[in-house]
Amino acid sequence: ATWRETRERAIHDERAAARAAIGTSASAPRLSIVLPTHETPAALLRACLDSVLDQTYPHWELCVADDASVAPHVGAILREYAARDSRIRVDFRATNGHISAASNSALALATAPFVALLDHDDVLPPAALAEVAIEIDAHPGAAVVYSDEDRIDEQGARFDPYFKPEWNPGLLTSQNYISHLGVYRTELVRAVGGFREGYEGAQDWDLVLRCTERVDSRAIRHIPQVLYHWRAAAGSTSRSMA
Repeated sequence: ATWRETRERAIHDERAAARAAIGTSASAPRLSIVLPTHETPAALLRACLDSVLDQTYPHWELCVADDASVAPHVGAILREYAARDSRIRVDFRATNGHISAASNSALALATAPFVALLDHDDVLPPAALAEVAIEIDAHPGAAVVYSDEDRIDEQGARFDPYFKPEWNPGLLTSQNYISHLGVYRTELVRAVGGFREGYEGAQDWDLVLRCTERVDSRAIRHIPQVLYHWRAAAGSTSRSMA
């Protein structure tokens, strides 16, 4: 809490002008957010979607694939948000294919040159996409961009920040430290075949390993800011990674 009130707030104030400028820049990159959903609790789904709508950076599209949720509130909420903002598009899958198949369905909707991965119960801070856009604009050859992250509980309290190193291929072989927020050049993700079925639960790790082995290390960019809040709900993967 002390760090948030001092260092994080200072960073936010220092970068306010740059964040505002990138939104109106002629070179501002478009970003597709890939979001698979399945039986997401209503409150958490709304919080996730609201965090996208609350982005200070306007040049995004949200590509949602619902993996045949049975709970009626999931489809109702997704249709509600799609009606509210034309940047939100939803594919309702007819059959349940699990996380990799659903992620590929969402990826198929993407039209921007970069895709950002978002889990259905997680939250992006308002400046997340602006900071990604600044990094891409400053480094046009970027292929993989990642940020620091922390966790957020069901009451919205933040904890357990992960301040990550610069590109470290050895560390990546032992854990998916890139994880959240992970942003990839769309053509690279498609070139490696997207998300592989059979790797459910480690599909993002499998993806980043295949993507990073294809690009020069200088194309892998780290943003040393917490730009992703990973939901630590009961039974979630973030709890098991503690």
